[in-house]
Amino acid sequence: MKSITTSIIINAPIAQVWNVFTDFENYENWNPFVKSVKGNVKKGNQIEVTMILEGMNDQVFTPQVLDFTAEQSFRWKGKLGMKGIFDGEHYFNFETVEGGKTKLIHGENFSGILSGGIFMMIGKKTENGFNAMNEALKNECEK
Repeated sequence: MKSITTSIIINAPIAQVWNVFTDFENYENWNPFVKSVKGNVKKGNQIEVTMILEGMNDQVFTPQVLDFTAEQSFRWKGKLGMKGIFDGEHYFNFETVEGGKTKLIHGENFSGILSGGIFMMIGKKTENGFNAMNEALKNECEK
């Protein structure tokens, strides 16, 4: 299994960070990585997510929501074609840290028979996208 994990400390309380993070209709105004999240974001539901990787066309996925717990976690699992080819479990975990700040842990676990090869092609671009989104969320919350 291949994985990417990033994190950032946001100088804002978790409720404020969660509110900005879950305002999916506003993503186009601040989010350089996830262009949109559409659908009823609820555990078990399928949603539509559009991501932007540097130098590539927009990527549209229809993952299933695994967890959507207020001020704690948002996780989904998507696949390329059939399950087991190239699957990704994307996660955003939120924690309150010292001083009433929020720690965002943002990552993805990749699996499937093509995961090694595809990860080699897009791994660094994906990590850069995660970090860009993290920074943009921090900036949006700290305005």
